Formats: sequence, C-alpha cells, structure tokens
Amino acid sequence: MTPHKTPQTMKPATAAKKLGVYLEATPAEFQEGVVSRTELSALQADPPEWLLELRRNGPHPRPVVAAKLGVSIAGLARGGVTEALTTEQIEALKADGPEWLQRERATQAEVRKEAVRIKERNAERAEQPRGPRA
Repeated sequence: MTPHKTPQTMKPATAAKKLGVYLEATPAEFQEGVVSRTELSALQADPPEWLLELRRNGPHPRPVVAAKLGVSIAGLARGGVTEALTTEQIEALKADGPEWLQRERATQAEVRKEAVRIKERNAERAEQPRGPRA
C-alpha cells in the first residue's frame, strides 16, 4: 500500500516572490492561504486579472524595481529606495534621472562588463590543453 502523497505547498510570500509581485498588494485570500505547486503553475500559465494588473502597474517588489531601473538591489538602497514602487513611479524616476540612478546604472554596467570578461577568461582557460603533472 502506497502512502497518500500530500501536495507540496508554499507560504504566500514565497509564491509572491516566484510570481514577481509585491505580497502586500495581492488579494487577502492569497496572503492568508497557502499555495500548492499546482496552484502556482496555474497562476503562471493563466494569470488572473489581479495578477496581470500587479505585473503591469505594481506596486513592484524591490528586485523588479531594480531590474526595471537597471540597477542592483543594493543600488536601490544606496539611492534611498526602500519601498515597493508602482510602474508610474519607476517611469518618473527614469525620466528625472537623478544622479544616484545614473551612478548606479554606470556601476551596474561595469559589473556586467567584468562578469563577461571573467566568463571569457575562464572559457579560454578551459580550452587550453593542460600539461603533464609532475
């Protein structure tokens, strides 16, 4: 006799993170319940209107805000952005182009260039034949 399998569930915060939405902006029934993997898959495959609206207009969680602004999460904090922002607020920040945002974007661009350089260097090293070991 095989034991009955219980569905894997996750906390609403985990599900919100996987969906890329700000938990406090989700409906109360989402925040108060648990989400099974099957339910999460259904939300991803066929998002309800509230999820589409959150993804479109926010408020967005910090990782999404950082990605939309082209900076790191730490860069957001250095710029004084610690709360979730709406799409409108993000667009206003982009339009204003404050000095901290320009600086953080430049920093992020340098980080990306360095990551590419390291990846290329490692690929070159992997292609080089190794000599005999003594």
